[in-house]
Amino acid sequence: MTSTPPAVTEGVLANRLGPARNNIGGILWMVLAVFVFTGMDSMAKWQSERYHVVQLVFFRAVFGLLVLLPFLMRGQGILAKLRTRRPGLHLARSVIGTFSLFAFFLSYRHLALADAVSLSFVSPLFMTGLSVLLLGETVGWRRWSAVMLGFCGVLVMMRPGGDLFSPYALLPLVGAFAYALVGVTIKVLSRSEPTVTIVFYFGLFSSVVSGIFLPFVWRMPVDAVDWIGQIGIGLLGGLAQVAMTLAFTRAPVSVVSPFEYTGIVWAVALGYLVWGDLPAATTWIGAALVAISGLYILHRETRRAGAD
Repeated sequence: MTSTPPAVTEGVLANRLGPARNNIGGILWMVLAVFVFTGMDSMAKWQSERYHVVQLVFFRAVFGLLVLLPFLMRGQGILAKLRTRRPGLHLARSVIGTFSLFAFFLSYRHLALADAVSLSFVSPLFMTGLSVLLLGETVGWRRWSAVMLGFCGVLVMMRPGGDLFSPYALLPLVGAFAYALVGVTIKVLSRSEPTVTIVFYFGLFSSVVSGIFLPFVWRMPVDAVDWIGQIGIGLLGGLAQVAMTLAFTRAPVSVVSPFEYTGIVWAVALGYLVWGDLPAATTWIGAALVAISGLYILHRETRRAGAD
């Protein structure tokens, strides 16, 4: 009777478990990214009541770059990490990402934060579809069903037919589509580019573009609290950007994108803790559907990681 050598057995198991474990890691990075982005969105909503969106994008970009400095200075040096074989794709990712950022920040100025965040949750649907069309990823009916369940939860929270639908409601929808394109572009870039390189060129482009228009709209923050708020937008945005990029580099877009829906959980919690907002019954029902959709995908990935 023969047996498989231990080294071969371990190698086979590693090959089987690797993709599933990477998926779980990507999911966790996405959940963290969405949590931090929610904090950034809240600060942007607060500051947009008194300051121009260009100024907020500038702070987001410049101080977001500061978050990257420790990553750039580690290892082989800054210049080595900034070398790229895909300058055109970096430019496309940066243009689309900056456009998305402007759309979202402008929507926070004109819409309630919960409404803007809810509308932005169409992004995972866009992203899952684009990952199939542009990346050739395979998405089974179970995962599609989970994504659709989460989207139904968003619709319940939005309460179609209410006052939400206005011309300004197009802003987060357009931003969500651009954000979905960003996710697909990051996935392609990650095949040859480090995370820090991808995030750096986006921050650099956003800083330059917003900096060009900043002198025309600049308003000095009136006190230390506003300075902290605007700098916080950048620092939180930079941290979230790194986490989101890590999510897309570790797992298929179609796996991590549904976890965008966890943002409504953070938004509801933050709204209650900071502003004392009590969510309506429809919000709780919709949030439950969103949570179920994300947890189902996590459950499937965990089972795959534990299978032999």
